[in-house]
Amino acid sequence: MHDPRKKRRIITFIITILLLVVVFFYGLTTGSVKVSYSEVWQTLMGHGDDLSTQLIWNLRLPRMFLAFLVGSALAIAGCLLQGVMRNPLADPGVIGVSAGGGLVAIVLTIVLPTLSQFVPLGAFLGAFGTALLIYAVAWDKGVAPLRVILSGVAINAFIGAMTSGIMVLYSNRVQSIISWMTGTLSGKSWYHLNLILPYMLVGFVLSIFAIRSSNVLLLGDDAAKLLGYSVEKHRFFIIMLAAFLSGVAVSVAGLIGFVGLVVPHIFRLIIGNDYRYLLPMSAIGGALLVGFADTAARSWFGSIELPVGILLAMIGAPFFLFLLQRGRVAS
Repeated sequence: MHDPRKKRRIITFIITILLLVVVFFYGLTTGSVKVSYSEVWQTLMGHGDDLSTQLIWNLRLPRMFLAFLVGSALAIAGCLLQGVMRNPLADPGVIGVSAGGGLVAIVLTIVLPTLSQFVPLGAFLGAFGTALLIYAVAWDKGVAPLRVILSGVAINAFIGAMTSGIMVLYSNRVQSIISWMTGTLSGKSWYHLNLILPYMLVGFVLSIFAIRSSNVLLLGDDAAKLLGYSVEKHRFFIIMLAAFLSGVAVSVAGLIGFVGLVVPHIFRLIIGNDYRYLLPMSAIGGALLVGFADTAARSWFGSIELPVGILLAMIGAPFFLFLLQRGRVAS
């Protein structure tokens, strides 16, 4: 029997991949210095001049790859959390995981500036540690999704207060951390890409093993137990995996929000809730969104480079409100 969803999934996949390729080449040609597509191609093939090689190979190419990796990681994290919590508002930024990474990064940057080289590692450990804290606080003979959400919101508020307090106490040093707090890929290079690539690959591979568990947990705890699943074990694995991915992303890009909130919703409306398709499409969609937003942030505002997190919030918040108004945000 003909399945209309299968055709929709194939069309969506093809369109998203084509848009990703377009954004990739658009990002390499666009910026304060324009480069033609032919120059980009020649440079990628190893035949570019010194200027185009420096501009494309050393500056724009690693930044574009980083944008894709960060976007994919945040979208996968949001997608996993929304499924395991059965809550459309579950997202690393909302439940406090990203804020935990941000707090450690701020401490290392403006309180202990001699340790600022450990910001990526500290941000990752902060995000991961916050996820463990949320899980521990929410534990009561098991972990109910609503308890995790509420614990995360409370811890997020507490971390936000600590962050604001530190910024007030060290107001003379705040300038160095503002762009990181709003989420930015400015100044990132092959070093940063090589730093997070192994961790990203581990997270992406582990997310494949989370697909079946996510589909089963969508049925509810009772149904999952009837199917022989250890609900707490699988839920803990998925939450920690989401924290791992968002922690790695935060470690290099700062506090980028709304990617994990909006992207899974878009594809859920188009291709359904089956994680065999939703998770990989969210990964591609996250890469597309952050890649496009970062290119726009650094090239559409004249000589000013806007932090990508600000632009993503400007795009994501109205879109999410639109979905909410239309009643299309569903668990």
